[in-house]
Amino acid sequence: MLGRKPGIEYKGEDIKKGAKILVQLMKQSANTVVLTGAGMDTESDIPDFRGKNGLWRNMDPRLVASIDSFYENYELFHEFYSARIKLLEDIKPHDGHYILANFERQGIIKSIATQNVSGLHHMAGNKKVYELHGNIKRVKCNQCNHEAELKDFLSKKNCNKCGNLLRPGVVLFGEALPNDVWALAENDINKCDLLIVIGTSLEVYPVNQFPKIANGKTAFLNNEDVSFDHEFDIKIIGKAKEILQELNARVK
Repeated sequence: MLGRKPGIEYKGEDIKKGAKILVQLMKQSANTVVLTGAGMDTESDIPDFRGKNGLWRNMDPRLVASIDSFYENYELFHEFYSARIKLLEDIKPHDGHYILANFERQGIIKSIATQNVSGLHHMAGNKKVYELHGNIKRVKCNQCNHEAELKDFLSKKNCNKCGNLLRPGVVLFGEALPNDVWALAENDINKCDLLIVIGTSLEVYPVNQFPKIANGKTAFLNNEDVSFDHEFDIKIIGKAKEILQELNARVK
């Protein structure tokens, strides 16, 4: 909502106080939607493939994870995404993911829109998830969109329908977001009474426009306050899992 007044920020010892206030907003809301980013997944111990010992520490992902790279250097593209997929093989949802899934089952939240491609929300049990940037574990043919097995991509098999190259079902740099998923998420956020934004810097366009189109209350939950271009009714600065645990303890 444009013209929103800055809300109160809670952090450190005040996180519990902030959680108490947010729970009140959740109870007053008949329609709550959640938007998540990378900070939601980090507590699942997802390895940093660009860390000091990582194969891709000197590689700009915007170059290799692009549609241009797919066409011009498929070998490098395949190597990059195979490494990412293998790093996620043993990753499981953390307690915060399961809390959100339980919130959906209880009718406390309506849906989740996520920038993450890990699929952890689905793994935790959420049913209504809008994967705005796709899912890295879902493989498709780049030409005909025919779905394939993850193992087929990893073993460099081609599409068994048209013979073209396979790729993970994620949005690459240089590609537009999926219109159908975007429209569903936009509709839910536009109509919600409360939007809870978790673990995202809100730097990526156009997802960073979602808080601005929300006509209800808005809450920002993140490990640091980076939402300088957005005004929220309440901000709780801390780890996603910790804050969600506080919310869960008070919702009951």
